[in-house]
Amino acid sequence: MNANGFRFQLDHLDAGCGARVATLCTPHGEVSLPAFMPVATRGTVKGVSVEQLRQSGAQMLLGNAYHLALKPGSDVVRRLGGLHQMMGWQGPILTDSGGFQIFSLARLTRVEEQGATFQSHIDGSRMEMTPERSIQIQEELGSDIAMVLDHVVGLPAERPLLEEACQRTVRWAERSLQAACRDEQALFAIVQGGLDADLRGECSEQLVALDFPGYAIGGLSVGETPEQMQQMLDITCPLLPADKPRYLMGVGRPLDLLEAIRRGVDMFDCVMPTRNGRNAMAFTDQGPVKMRNRVHQEEVRPLEEDCPCPACRHSRGYLRHLFVAGEMLGPVLLSLHNLTYYQRLLAGARQAIAEDRLLEFIDQKKAGWGHEEVGED
Repeated sequence: MNANGFRFQLDHLDAGCGARVATLCTPHGEVSLPAFMPVATRGTVKGVSVEQLRQSGAQMLLGNAYHLALKPGSDVVRRLGGLHQMMGWQGPILTDSGGFQIFSLARLTRVEEQGATFQSHIDGSRMEMTPERSIQIQEELGSDIAMVLDHVVGLPAERPLLEEACQRTVRWAERSLQAACRDEQALFAIVQGGLDADLRGECSEQLVALDFPGYAIGGLSVGETPEQMQQMLDITCPLLPADKPRYLMGVGRPLDLLEAIRRGVDMFDCVMPTRNGRNAMAFTDQGPVKMRNRVHQEEVRPLEEDCPCPACRHSRGYLRHLFVAGEMLGPVLLSLHNLTYYQRLLAGARQAIAEDRLLEFIDQKKAGWGHEEVGED
């Protein structure tokens, strides 16, 4: 592949489905795939230190070009030695381009062919994000993998809007390739197309022809059902190169990850583990546990008996107390638990794929998750 120090090695295909185990080599180390990337939007995973991230099993983190360009500024990050040095994280980092903010900050954004113009959500100042500027920011950040700027639209959406966004995404991808200067940074393209199978196919074909080191599937988890997402993965994954990584952006629930893995997806990111943790919800093999529920008030059991995370050294009763009392330790501990849960889930999936039993693994997890807790206070 084009980027120095970047290599994708396919290690094993599950005999029962499209899942695969692979190794992603980057200038800052190797990543065992499938992998989940905790989201360090502004150069930090909220409330979690880099040492705690390592202990959770995280191999690779995700930062955001838009947010880091606003604060502290990509030039400041560069002068601090790059994102790895600034954070103290020496493992691989992927940076998103700012394309998702075109969707999430739509009311503050104007999109034209040249690029997107944002009204800063911080101070109202104007910020222009072109494909070229996004690449410049990500090169200053020094990430191992940079994403092209793409045009993300929410769902449902009319075909003319999806088609326009798709075509613009391909044109922006070409401009991103031309702008990229750092040989040690791999550039991933992003397939758009909403829930339109033909557009997904056309976008995939055009981007694959440009020969990027990796490909992301974007424009999902923005309003569609899980079943619709799976349909788009069924269509898109077979169209992407088998010898390059596939990354499903912004997804998601544990079951969403497993359903995508069975279809051949390798990489994931989502704020769900930490956001839910901060809001008193823990992921477990028995389904989500809502820690503010009164049923946990005098419960001496941990969240999960076999979990090595710091939260599971305490009782459920203590964890509930932290949230009811408004203590900041509660959100920190549940964030750590959820991050650890996701990493353990992905490690289990990798082992199951290597043993040709991912479908059995998924059925086993789904059976446990079916016992969701109900009855909040």
